Amino acid sequence: MSLVLVGVNHKSSPVEVRERLAIQEWRLQEATRKLLESPGIEEAYILSTCNRVELLVACSKDGDEGHREGASAIHRFLSEYFAIDTKSLAQHLYEIRERDAVQHIFRVAASLDSMIVGEPQILGQVKDALTIARSAGAVGPQLDKLLSRALSVAKRVRSETAIGSSAVSVASVAVDLAKKIFGSLKGRHVYLVGAGKMSELAARHLLAHGAESIIVANRTHERAIKIAEEFGGEAIRFEDLYHTADRADIIITSTGAPHAIFRREHAEMFLQRRKNRPMFFIDIAVPRDVDAELNKIDGIFVYDIDDLQQVVQSNLQDRSAEAGRAEQIIEAEVRRYERRVQGREAVPTIVSLQEHVEAIRRAELERVRGKLGQLSPEQEMAVEALTRAIVNKVLHPSLVGLKRDRKTFGEMVRRVFGISTVDENGPENEAQSEMSQSIGSGTKRPS
Repeated sequence: MSLVLVGVNHKSSPVEVRERLAIQEWRLQEATRKLLESPGIEEAYILSTCNRVELLVACSKDGDEGHREGASAIHRFLSEYFAIDTKSLAQHLYEIRERDAVQHIFRVAASLDSMIVGEPQILGQVKDALTIARSAGAVGPQLDKLLSRALSVAKRVRSETAIGSSAVSVASVAVDLAKKIFGSLKGRHVYLVGAGKMSELAARHLLAHGAESIIVANRTHERAIKIAEEFGGEAIRFEDLYHTADRADIIITSTGAPHAIFRREHAEMFLQRRKNRPMFFIDIAVPRDVDAELNKIDGIFVYDIDDLQQVVQSNLQDRSAEAGRAEQIIEAEVRRYERRVQGREAVPTIVSLQEHVEAIRRAELERVRGKLGQLSPEQEMAVEALTRAIVNKVLHPSLVGLKRDRKTFGEMVRRVFGISTVDENGPENEAQSEMSQSIGSGTKRPS
């Protein structure tokens, strides 16, 4: 199989491009199944967050042919699913293959590729997307092992470095921006529109830094009531949003709506009711909830997810050393993962070779047993140990070579020894996996 990843993120594209490709969580299972239906795609996984949309596939074919097939399938999916011409997105889309794809996934899960390096939300998002892909029946042995390893690597980075100890979150950025606009948060009123985790955290931070009260509106009113109770605030029905929004100094919005819910006419109405007192919109949604036109109105301040990057930059220097340590861990883990994959792929040939040589060893022992006479149990054990040691020493260079290069070296071994194997892309069983670990020692070692 071959790995191909195609995507966009905050580095490759502005938010107006990312929002065109955003897939809401409730649609993610259906989209993943649709991608899996593409010809040549054996496994599929989609990660869609406010900062990235990435599609990862495992293709049935190896090498360049598999890479071309995988990339074409993803582009075709994007074109059909979103009804867009992917050529118009060519400058924003990136394509990553094999080892580079593994490294990229590890870095994403560990928050090294995030807009805010060290932020904790991405690990949960990667995990949730994996759960959805599993429920869709879209991940098999290859992607399941890779993504599970990515989660473990991310946890290792967090436990062995301090990259997240001073992480700048969307919540703290929101507080900094609000202070710049209002000077102080004392007496300010916050309106939480939608029930996303990041927006809730931002609201909590604003209240902790002096904001006076919070109003909550959500399409599911019961959810709004629950959140309002947690904050000691007031729940408003979503249909009353425009009649009550002017009560807020700060609006944090993240609804998941397919289009902007706050437009220019709304902002002008709010300002008129507020007697031109300023309003601050923190738009965490992708697609955006706030029309960019609002930025042209005096007294209205709008920051979307990309605008947060400007605030973040000043906080990154303190974490550069920790990020460097994290990158070293990622590189070591990528090498470790590669060795494991190469070992698994070589298992069928290794098993066949071991079985072939073991059969020769036993046949030769039987052939000469009559000439050896009656052997004591100790002598039988000595003969067994001697012949096994010879076989292991003879096989060792071949097994090591198979681990390093299962294609070229594997073909040569099969020709020299005259052996055949099962499909190397097929599933391995536990016995094969254990046998492949016993290189040169004649004993089984845990992987």
